[in-house]
Amino acid sequence: MHPYKRILTVILFLGVLLALFQLSGLREHLSLDFLHQRILENKVSGLLIFILLFSLGNLIQIPGWVFLAAAVLALGKAWGGVATYVAASFSCVITFFTIRYIGGDALRQLDNKFAVRLLSKLDAHPVSSIVVLRMLFQTVPALNYALAMSGVKFRHYLVGTLLGLPVPIMLYCLFFDYLAKMLKVVPA
Repeated sequence: MHPYKRILTVILFLGVLLALFQLSGLREHLSLDFLHQRILENKVSGLLIFILLFSLGNLIQIPGWVFLAAAVLALGKAWGGVATYVAASFSCVITFFTIRYIGGDALRQLDNKFAVRLLSKLDAHPVSSIVVLRMLFQTVPALNYALAMSGVKFRHYLVGTLLGLPVPIMLYCLFFDYLAKMLKVVPA
């Protein structure tokens, strides 16, 4: 399949997924309060819901900080950070396989000098490139889509993701914990 058709197919898939998300009423469940309450009610099922919603949210462009804030408020900065790291890692893997399945390595097939130059830098140092990208952009869905369609090997993607996420997650945890204390919202 032509690379532009694959990219269009990915865009259509994401549009359909977003429409289903809106029409199904799941959007109501993607709030800070809902996530916080689920985690407080039952840690195990709450964390499973948290991971699943984080994964779905990442596919449809919902910022990861919403999930991280809920985890920090419900579990505190340490356990909230661990829960977010697990959920973010799982989410990135789900996004990688979903988008790779639909879009293949469409970006690698583009006849574009800019894309070729970017991909050559990724090819030269895949793990360190992904670590830096994760530290800068965390789980930004567009980054996940681009990496999935770049043709990068999954093992490089996974290692780069696992190594790149802890520092920004830790910083966000400290920030949300500080905000919670300033606003007198006490983590459970």
